[in-house]
This record gives sequence, C-alpha cells and structure tokens, in this order.
Amino acid sequence: MYEKVKKIMQKKFGAIDYESKTINFNFTDYYKKEMGSNLWRNFVSFKKLKNIEEFIKIKLYCIKLEKKFSQNNKRCINIDPGYLNEAKLVLLSTKDFYHRIYLEKGIFCEVTFYYTNKNFQDLPWTYPDYRTPSYKSIFLEIRDIYRNQIKSEK
Repeated sequence: MYEKVKKIMQKKFGAIDYESKTINFNFTDYYKKEMGSNLWRNFVSFKKLKNIEEFIKIKLYCIKLEKKFSQNNKRCINIDPGYLNEAKLVLLSTKDFYHRIYLEKGIFCEVTFYYTNKNFQDLPWTYPDYRTPSYKSIFLEIRDIYRNQIKSEK
C-alpha cells in the first residue's frame, strides 16, 4: 500500500528528494483500534518546495487519499503532511488542542520542534517518537537538503 500511495503522491507533488527507511511505529496504541497493530512509518520529502499557503490544500488532499484507501471506514494509511524550514518542523492536523492553531477548513497546525544549537529541540507536546535521536537525525538530513536547495536558488 505504501508504494501505491507514494507513486500517487509523486504524481501530485513531484520527485522525492528524501525517503527514510521503514521504521516500526510502536510508540503508541492510538491507532490500534482503527489501523491495527504492527504499524510502520516512512518519512518522505519532496524536492519541489511549496508555499506555506498551499499546505491546507495539501492536508485536505491527503485526507481524501486516506479515505480512498480505507477499508470498512477505517484508514489503512495515515498521511501527516507538514513543512520544515531552517527554524522548525510544522505538522498539520484535523485535531484541535491547546497548542494548535486553527488555519481554516478544519485544519490546524503545530510547531512540533524547533532548531537551535545544531539540533532540534522538543516542546512539551512533541510526540515521543519525534523526541528520539533517530527521528531527529532524519529531520536534520531533510533540513540540510532544504538549506542546500534555498542556497542554490539564490
């Protein structure tokens, strides 16, 4: 299923410039009822940079894609778009919480962590898996790719 969805997203968003190895997602049981256990995760970054204003449409597109691949009204895949720049990682969600900011059309955003002192720093609401050195290493790699892209565009 992942490969199918990845191909669809490549058609929509263009070439991939980073793809993580497949990671066992065992930090929470939050998705167990809907998606079962033994879940896996991949992080993907697309080469073509997007304007921040586009991310509401991107999140809505991802919701449609999740529904397209759902079975018995249960998601089989969870797509969480976000953006990373030199300063932070921002994730989009349909769930409100005290630290999330409403954008529009039922979409919220949150700063998941921020960059300072040569690494990403956690916030009180940073998910446990995102706090791990292995996840931060992934986002440091993506950040380096991003920095090289914006340097070459100047």
